[in-house]
Amino acid sequence: MAKELSVYQRRRAPSAAELAQIPWLNLLTAEERTRIVPHLVVSDPLPGDHVCRMGRPVTFWFGVIDGLLKMSTDSASGRTITYTGVPPGGWFGEGTAIKREPYRYNIMALRRSVVAGVPIDDFHWLLDHSIGFNRFVMNQLNERLAQFIEAREIDRSNNPDVRVARNLAALFNPTLFPGVGEMLRITQQELAYLVGLSRQRVNVALNTLEQQGAIRIEYGGMRVLNLPALRAYGATG
Repeated sequence: MAKELSVYQRRRAPSAAELAQIPWLNLLTAEERTRIVPHLVVSDPLPGDHVCRMGRPVTFWFGVIDGLLKMSTDSASGRTITYTGVPPGGWFGEGTAIKREPYRYNIMALRRSVVAGVPIDDFHWLLDHSIGFNRFVMNQLNERLAQFIEAREIDRSNNPDVRVARNLAALFNPTLFPGVGEMLRITQQELAYLVGLSRQRVNVALNTLEQQGAIRIEYGGMRVLNLPALRAYGATG
């Protein structure tokens, strides 16, 4: 039986529709786009495929065109610590790319996804030449810092409803994940993987949030109805 191709080996040129889903391309000048677009690649990781692995050198800066990825690390005891999910529109790893250091986390596909990559040398060329790109990356870093501060607060909570609400709110961040909009394509099992709870307990929390008018559970995902309420959930309780 032939060996299955890796995510890297399955790379290809992006289609016009896929290029249209890359938010920072519109911030480049015509000259910058002409240089960068021919170097962009996409791949189609399957569930369980790794896009990045801890300890591996950085070769691309990645973003999600479609699907859902999970950012996590494995502790010395073998426990997996999940930091966040990465839904459509999310670009990640700019800190690692800027420092050209090995990855300190794993990025794994939770479902069949489409992931775009910018070669590391082209990423640095954009940093050196594009004002629009620099602003995008600065906004990313600023939002991600706030996201991880929030994640630390969530980790201290023993209330499952709070954990689900705050993690959902993070996935609806319009700056980090502009491809999500008001509807997040995610299953309850996928959300359970990200939150670190059982699917059954996540189901209970989602029903509570729906009854309170913060979300609506729809076929194939969740629709946010009150994002501020999700972000502040449990803050005064």
